[in-house]
Amino acid sequence: MTMTSTWSKAPDFADSPARVEAVRAQTAVDLHTYLEDGLQEVECRACGTCVLVRKNSYKHTSIQWQADPASACPEFTRSGGRTGSPQTCPRLLASINHAVMEGIIEVRDTEA
Repeated sequence: MTMTSTWSKAPDFADSPARVEAVRAQTAVDLHTYLEDGLQEVECRACGTCVLVRKNSYKHTSIQWQADPASACPEFTRSGGRTGSPQTCPRLLASINHAVMEGIIEVRDTEA
């Protein structure tokens, strides 16, 4: 016996084109907010690799690499990608921290 499921994690709003468009528009806003808004360039003081950084708090740092870290970062290349964290280099983190201390990078929530 074959059962067809009509359950889905999120409704598709197929019967409401205006709602579909509203969801699509909000998704575009969310993508911009979480993936682009507030990103600032930081260049590694050791190797010159440039990344985009957003500091949501002193504890939370978002880093977007502009190129493959294994080819852009000598530390990644040397360590085979094992630098203590899969997406960070200690020298790059030091450069980001320096940019924060110099006031180049804004920390959005200084309470956290």
